[in-house]
Amino acid sequence: MKQRMRLENQTFGTDFILLGLFSQNKYSPFFYSLIFIIFTVALNENATLIHLIQSDPHLHTPMYFFISQLSLMDMMYISVTVPKILLDQVIGIHIISAPSCGLQMFLYVTIMGAEFFLLAAMSYDRYVAICHPLRYPILMNHRVCILLAAVCWFLGSIDGFTFTPITMNFQFCNSREIQHFFCEVLAMLKLSCSDSSLYEIIMYLCCILMLLVPVIVILSSYSLILLTVYRMNSATGHRKAFVTCSSHITIVILFYGAALYNYMLPPSYHTVEKDMMVSVFYNILTPVINPLIYSVRNKDVTAALKKMLYSKQALANFPKWNT
Repeated sequence: MKQRMRLENQTFGTDFILLGLFSQNKYSPFFYSLIFIIFTVALNENATLIHLIQSDPHLHTPMYFFISQLSLMDMMYISVTVPKILLDQVIGIHIISAPSCGLQMFLYVTIMGAEFFLLAAMSYDRYVAICHPLRYPILMNHRVCILLAAVCWFLGSIDGFTFTPITMNFQFCNSREIQHFFCEVLAMLKLSCSDSSLYEIIMYLCCILMLLVPVIVILSSYSLILLTVYRMNSATGHRKAFVTCSSHITIVILFYGAALYNYMLPPSYHTVEKDMMVSVFYNILTPVINPLIYSVRNKDVTAALKKMLYSKQALANFPKWNT
């Protein structure tokens, strides 16, 4: 209580207080150490996957280009929130300034929106690869891939530029304690003493549109893929199509499932604890899970990884050969 009063006095009416993930108890150091390990593993996994895709010519295909974009988004995604969580735990002060809060919110909303559309672009890529294999090099050439990725980032930034200034311009005249571990839009609106009901309705409709458009693209792509696979007479073709699409479907279910809970369910289904646990899942855990899903069962990625490790080992042993 004394620490909270001290923090409130230090905010000077403009800063916010992030209550964080865990209550201050004897297990807090263990949980924050675990988050640090997860953060480090996520950065290394995604950075390694990006390096493999960039360095191995066999992975210079549209599918792996989009996977590298997903890894880049995951690295940025986890970096938006976790360093602040860990820093607050180390220094013991959970204050965040209004500009920093706005920047964190903008980056979070932008990356999340871009990932929605990227998953849709990836499903379209799989549709073209399986349903139109002969035209695939033309329909999904490098220029088209760059354009699709740019559109994903652009649409995500529209969300960021729309929701961030409106949310941060509300009047926060009550408690400035954010019941979350980062500046999440809905958590910020709970602090506002202004009437935000109309804005919440508009935001709800925008979220429906943001989810509906990619979901329609994904469902349409996989419906056509299933139809094409059903018409195949080859068991090998069935298995190859399943392996190609299963990783992406898994990530879509994980990411969209968490988003649907956070932004589509009525307020009566939400509690502070549930919201934070869901946010932990898709902010902290999915950046670790995604590269594993795309690498464990992927022969091309595992072959590239073995090749990289072998070349490093050979390089390390090279001076011994000289002597």
